[in-house]
Amino acid sequence: MNTLKVGDKAPNFTALDEQGKTISLSDYAGKKLVVFFYPKANTPTCTVESCNLSDNYKTLVDEGFEVIGVSADSQKAQTNFKKKYKFPYPLIADVNKDVINAFGVWGPKKFMGRTFDGIHRITFVIDEKGIISKVIHDVKAKNHASQILE
Repeated sequence: MNTLKVGDKAPNFTALDEQGKTISLSDYAGKKLVVFFYPKANTPTCTVESCNLSDNYKTLVDEGFEVIGVSADSQKAQTNFKKKYKFPYPLIADVNKDVINAFGVWGPKKFMGRTFDGIHRITFVIDEKGIISKVIHDVKAKNHASQILE
């Protein structure tokens, strides 16, 4: 797994969100952007993390951040997840893992003694110039917005 690091240029991705709308990194030029990767929509920890960002969305926006969530879920699964919890930010349905691989968050994981490939829960903060200014590997789902803001 070759995860991007602080100081790296963020990949200029283009992908579809839960509504089928095209989202590109270039849409956020001149803005601070939070791109958070999560393993699966509607699972317990992913829900807590996404809800924490939603609950603190106004504070994040007030601090100049835009937010995008990314998983390999289908457009339908992302739509259901967003509607159920009323998330104010887009969710990318990265079924082909183009964005996931560009950021280097796909790789071996261990869970309950089993090793498998999957999405690592990692968040990237990208500055106004498209450079990664922060990488959060140890995401605390209940306090994720605080991790971004500190």
